[in-house]
Amino acid sequence: SGALGALTLSRLREIVAAIDGRRTLSATIGETPDDPADLRQRILATAQTGVDIVKIGIATNRTGVAAWHGMPWAPVSTRLVAVLFADQPLDLAWIEVFAKQGFHGVMLDTADKHAGSLRAHRNDDQLLNFVRRARENNLLCGLAGALRIADISPLLAIAPDYLGFRGALCRNNSRIDQLDAAAFCAVRARIPSAPQNAALAPAIEPAA
Repeated sequence: SGALGALTLSRLREIVAAIDGRRTLSATIGETPDDPADLRQRILATAQTGVDIVKIGIATNRTGVAAWHGMPWAPVSTRLVAVLFADQPLDLAWIEVFAKQGFHGVMLDTADKHAGSLRAHRNDDQLLNFVRRARENNLLCGLAGALRIADISPLLAIAPDYLGFRGALCRNNSRIDQLDAAAFCAVRARIPSAPQNAALAPAIEPAA
């Protein structure tokens, strides 16, 4: 449900137990509330399930950079990744804000899954600039947003730390359908283990 729909906390705990530390797990808090107290509570509740990374969507169409300066984040040991949206106003000054607030990474996704993919909203030069700014601030960097197999090669040239897929891993390329093992294999086969672009090799150890 939604661009960053959340699982229930009980379901997250089941998944954490099933994976048992064998892979990195990330989870979103769901659609981000406007109230800072509610936001912090959701972050803490998600972190307490035992996931490695908590993702927080930032709706820049209703929140400005200034509102996040000095945000009183509650201490949390889980790594935080901020998610910005390519189909909303994109001010790269956000990246510096997240770095100063101790975030582990930043990600660029799409909010409206019916309005086109990431590369329909931002060209490859803009995406490269996003990745470089994240690197300059020593942040893990991910790209997502209705990505398909055809997007993999050009995005690998940009060299983010990770790519995010959902619909492309499901039956009939439908993000609300069941996961498809063959689709997983098709996507994974096109992603090498090492970065293709040595000039933009990850500045920090990838966590996802």
